[in-house]
Amino acid sequence: MTMEKVADVGNLLRAFSKVKSNKGAPGPDRQSIQEVEEHLEEALPALHRALLGGSYRPGMIRRVWIPKSGGGQRGLGIPDVIDRVVQQAVHQVLCPHYDPTFHESSHGFREERSCHTAIAEARGYLEAGYGWVVDLDLEKFFDRVHHDRLLSRLEERVKDRRLIQLIRRMLKAKVVMPDGVVVSTEEGTPQGGPLSPLLSNIVLDELDAELSRRGLHFVRYADDCNIYVRSERSGRRVMASVSRFIEGRLRLKVNTVKSAVARPEERHFLGFRLRREPETGEVEVLLSKRSSDRVGERIRELTPRNWGRSLKDCLLGLRMYLLGWVGFFWICTAAEERTFAHLDAHIRRRLRALVLRHWKRRRFIVRQLIRLGVRPNTAWQSIYKEHRSWWALSHTSAVDRGLRNAYFAERGLVSILDEWKAKIRKHAMAPVQLALALG
Repeated sequence: MTMEKVADVGNLLRAFSKVKSNKGAPGPDRQSIQEVEEHLEEALPALHRALLGGSYRPGMIRRVWIPKSGGGQRGLGIPDVIDRVVQQAVHQVLCPHYDPTFHESSHGFREERSCHTAIAEARGYLEAGYGWVVDLDLEKFFDRVHHDRLLSRLEERVKDRRLIQLIRRMLKAKVVMPDGVVVSTEEGTPQGGPLSPLLSNIVLDELDAELSRRGLHFVRYADDCNIYVRSERSGRRVMASVSRFIEGRLRLKVNTVKSAVARPEERHFLGFRLRREPETGEVEVLLSKRSSDRVGERIRELTPRNWGRSLKDCLLGLRMYLLGWVGFFWICTAAEERTFAHLDAHIRRRLRALVLRHWKRRRFIVRQLIRLGVRPNTAWQSIYKEHRSWWALSHTSAVDRGLRNAYFAERGLVSILDEWKAKIRKHAMAPVQLALALG
């Protein structure tokens, strides 16, 4: 782990390719990835010389705020493109040495690990009878990382002082706030840079080692940590002792408002909640309340009643979102089948209301429904029976028959339930296909 390996032009080129694939907005210098790429042949050798000569200095970081799923805002730091390349180059040198030594129960920002592997491990603990969870929330973790402690941890393995000094400068880079004010950075690793996830795992690896030393069963994904115990009493004891370790040893702060000792089905963990059936012992993976609220809110945003563009555009936006959503939440178990069916029905009703609004006049609506196969008497009676809102009309028998499920499916609407079932079948067949290939 030397500066020569970081500054190697081949390593820098791979780092740029990774930064380019991640896309991302320009930093404070307003240079886009495409603009940097146009001068890459000159930029990389110059960067190589600057890193080895010690003249490279990271630029400032642009702070942006994004909404958090649980409410409030999360601050992201966007470095300049060249600085992102350097961070990625450092990551590529450090990661192969650090990642294999991280604890098995650490799932965040690691190859072959994800939220899904974290949930799978948590399910295992519930199946083994650990029916209480110590849900630890670290308050503003990325903003509170102690620089000297982090650098001290790095110095245990990284012997090249130039590389340590480079990381120190990255940590100390000034931040440009949205209103243009420039502030100094005394602690924290700003989210948004390629190196930040690895540094956060290095910091919290000390917590993992302590939990493991105590013989505790835990799952950690970045700063989300759940410890599974057999009783509420032991959970409270663990909460108190681990909180003392985090605040005393790691110099981080536990958010006492958001942390709790509770049953897993009462807590939000990576978008899910877990529930163990007392009779069968089977553990169900369910949507957390926060995830349920968020998908409903997003569906309303994508199907507003005053949608002014074509139905095709609306369905395209829905398709992109729903495919991504199912791609993440497909690990939910059969207990959520009714929820998915309800979401599908709700989406179709919103689309029916949107179509009716586009058709506007009731006479035209009747004619369209008749053209779609609705009996004339049914169409006239449903639409003219009372003065109803578009929302009320969207669930009448005539509209349900005319704008059938197939009407929207033929135009590209994704069914959450069907996609979920397809994902379940695909992953159920994967072990069988692997066995056949190996056999």
